[in-house]
Amino acid sequence: MSVKPQISFENLEVAFASKTDAELRKMYVIFATLNNNLISDLGIGLANLAFKLKLPVKGIMKRTMFGHFCGGETIAESIQASKRLAQYGVGSLLDYSVEGKGDEASFDRTCEEIYQTLVESAKTDHMPFGVFKVTGLGDYHIMEKMQAGEKLSAAEEQAFARTKARVERLCKAAHDLGIKILSDAEESWFQDVIDDLTYDMMEKYNRERCVVYNTYQMYRHDALGRLRQSQEVAAQKGYLLGAKPVRGAYMEKERERAEELGYTDPIQPNKEATDRDYDAAIGFCVENGVHVVCATHNEASTRKLTELMNIHGISPTDERVYFAQLYGMSENISFNLADAGYNVAKYMPYGPVEKVMPYLTRRAAENTSIAGQSSREFDLIRREMKRRKGKG
Repeated sequence: MSVKPQISFENLEVAFASKTDAELRKMYVIFATLNNNLISDLGIGLANLAFKLKLPVKGIMKRTMFGHFCGGETIAESIQASKRLAQYGVGSLLDYSVEGKGDEASFDRTCEEIYQTLVESAKTDHMPFGVFKVTGLGDYHIMEKMQAGEKLSAAEEQAFARTKARVERLCKAAHDLGIKILSDAEESWFQDVIDDLTYDMMEKYNRERCVVYNTYQMYRHDALGRLRQSQEVAAQKGYLLGAKPVRGAYMEKERERAEELGYTDPIQPNKEATDRDYDAAIGFCVENGVHVVCATHNEASTRKLTELMNIHGISPTDERVYFAQLYGMSENISFNLADAGYNVAKYMPYGPVEKVMPYLTRRAAENTSIAGQSSREFDLIRREMKRRKGKG
């Protein structure tokens, strides 16, 4: 019988090894703020208003929320942040988090920026992935029409062809540069189109090694079935499937739209069903040779995957399995996994402060909506400060 791997997420000395006392105190203030819904909402609202009014709050944001959850304003700044993580065996994944204007020029700019992240990532051994959102590369209205079975105009056909060309450019670059790339999941009413694009890229570039990964939002009740079906197709067509299971990010929007338009709610009935399917998804990946990025802040799911790897004789350093968390969050998971030799990469958002505010607004909302997430973070930081004080 296999012995469970000795992985603990309670080793706070390892978890916060990269943080000075001053940085820890700053984290304490940030998560204390996020832990209070009223203060958090007020603070983010005031920051957004200040940027609209062009008030000089950029410096404050860089020293607080932005500085904690983002790698920097540019690729170069983010690379410096990634080097610091690399000292502790933690990788990085540059995530350009600017929401463009939704026109062809902005899609081209986003594509070029992400291409540059791939070029820079390939120069290191601690930035193994690139990432893109298809809606950053093309008009989602067109994808929505396609999924609904509506006929596209000639102009829309041409626009979608350009979207596909941008996706292809990035996936080919990742292949040629020797790194991997993640296609993020989006709303269910055009996700099928994103899936089809991503699987086309897998069929082309995932022959010798796994380059392109698709994302599966396990809070959708059909996600586990979609994952299983995609592996069947990959096996039939002779390419490697890359999967990034996540719990999901658009629940309220999905439910509201389903109710408004009168179709079946695509979201799981409760969190327990999501957790069940998430764990089933990582189990399916390990048992069926799917290359997996376990993107979660859930300690139980993370530990389950380490146990599955042990049972199936998969080394912590095996390229088929990666763990991922967001930059600035769940340091106890990321750093303890890395310390035990597992492949870990932090999603590192970056971009001009004022243009990353939509991302930071969502991050604050997610911290307060995920059951106990900000409370958990706050408690860990408080305990580490106490531990250091007692040691001193």
